[in-house]
Amino acid sequence: MPPSRCGCLSQYTHHHLAVFLLTFFSYVLLHASRKTFSNVKVSISAQWTPSVTNDSAQFSPAETWEDNRLFADEKQATLFLGALDSIFLFSYAAGLYLSGVIGDRVNLRYVLCFGLCGSAVVVRFVFGTLTEWLHIYNVYLYCGLWVLNGLLQSAVWPCVVAVMGHWFGKTGRGFVFGLWSACASVGNILGAFLASSVLKYGYEYAFLVTSVVQFAGGVVVFFGLLTSPKESGTGLGPVETDADSHKPLMSDEEEDEQAEVYTRRRRSAEPPEEPPPEPPQAISFFQAFCLPGVLPYSLAYACLKLVNYSFFFWLPFYLSSNYGWKEAEADRLSVWYDVGGIIGELSAPTERSPVLAVSLVMAMGALVGYSRSPNDQLINAVILAATGFFIGGPSNMISSAISADLGRQEALRSSQEALATVTGIVDGTGSIGAAAGQYVVSLIESKLGWMSVFYFFVVMVRNLLFNLNETSFQ
Repeated sequence: MPPSRCGCLSQYTHHHLAVFLLTFFSYVLLHASRKTFSNVKVSISAQWTPSVTNDSAQFSPAETWEDNRLFADEKQATLFLGALDSIFLFSYAAGLYLSGVIGDRVNLRYVLCFGLCGSAVVVRFVFGTLTEWLHIYNVYLYCGLWVLNGLLQSAVWPCVVAVMGHWFGKTGRGFVFGLWSACASVGNILGAFLASSVLKYGYEYAFLVTSVVQFAGGVVVFFGLLTSPKESGTGLGPVETDADSHKPLMSDEEEDEQAEVYTRRRRSAEPPEEPPPEPPQAISFFQAFCLPGVLPYSLAYACLKLVNYSFFFWLPFYLSSNYGWKEAEADRLSVWYDVGGIIGELSAPTERSPVLAVSLVMAMGALVGYSRSPNDQLINAVILAATGFFIGGPSNMISSAISADLGRQEALRSSQEALATVTGIVDGTGSIGAAAGQYVVSLIESKLGWMSVFYFFVVMVRNLLFNLNETSFQ
């Protein structure tokens, strides 16, 4: 580890470690629960389109296949699964815009735990487990529950990013957020293994296990998380002065700033000549949206999240339907995309824009290569990991570290409390793009095949590069 990283890590206390772990595993558990739906799509599709030749659906002699027939064939079921993905992401995007603003005004711990426990009990358990146990199959019920699912889950991400931003300042934040942003990929891996381990008992038990674990995590967070240093009662603060925390990580003037840091710290040790400033106030949604760099990065993230979440929602289904592999095997193989994403996140240096551009150019080549992957699990896993490296890494870089930078830039010197609002805007706009894309993916696959889907992904990455070139936040 470079000396600069070792030096900044030595300034953290056990409070920083506790906050890091609690927020990290909060989103790990949320993503593990979210990943369950994509891991059991084959089983759900089989259950919704039963037939006398369907070996995946088991019925007692008294039941007929019409009892829980929702769709006439598998193609219609696939389109509805894509529609559910879009419904979730549209409601998730709407909730992000709202929850970010709420998180800047209400105790972040309350909002975070409400999202975790609410989505675990009200939605995941009811949607995936209770409806199957009671044999309730209704399209409108599924849509309504999935809208509620998106709204509840949207409360989590802006809150955890805001908490991390309150505890970790600019010094070392690139490395800390790079490490922390692996939470989504770790959650995907955990969710895939949990789902595949109990899938033989029925897909309802995959939902049950992940919802119970997520609810327990929400309880732990409620009683253990400190949302800001002032709650610790020890006088802790960010590892640098407030003036420094406004500096973005995008800057290439790191060496020049190091000399200024020492001077500012000496000045901060002297008695203040002015009265202490008023407590920071949250800014409005419109003010946050008009901050330099927020709009272009939001549009860029919309394109990237479309591709990233398409892999998230459809990869196990693609591996099972395209290669004929068993659903449990497809679930376990899909984790290599997230393994590549984790490596991409951890290897990202402080300078953001050049890394993003190079990674996304390589991502287009990886997408074309993966679309031609042979029916070999080893080769598929290698190419899949490379694709995750060049897509998953930049995706989490934009949504976590860069969101924190945008919320603490120079324009907010008079009002720092915009982290959750800005994060909600960036991630919400990304979710709108991803939501529109999920139904498009299912439509393209049903009409043109999977090869056309991958070319669609390449076009989206190219649009992302265009938006990054247009950004004024350099």
